[in-house]
Amino acid sequence: MTERERLLRRIAACDFAVVELHIYLDTHPNDQAAMAKLDEYLAKSNALRNEFIQNFGAIRASDTNAWDWISNPWPWDNTEEGV
Repeated sequence: MTERERLLRRIAACDFAVVELHIYLDTHPNDQAAMAKLDEYLAKSNALRNEFIQNFGAIRASDTNAWDWISNPWPWDNTEEGV
């Protein structure tokens, strides 16, 4: 697994936790510990996204200037031997 894939998996894990905590907080709105955990995972997800953007480029169109993404290789341009 490449560093890029590892970082994407860590982002996905944090985002999953954020969604699950939101669902939990829908039914437990006064749970301060869960709110603190939500803030922690949001901050961690944002930090990981920033690390990914610095190392590999934008994840979403909103992560970059309007047309910067067009100058990067398209996903099908990044082929590796044996993949």
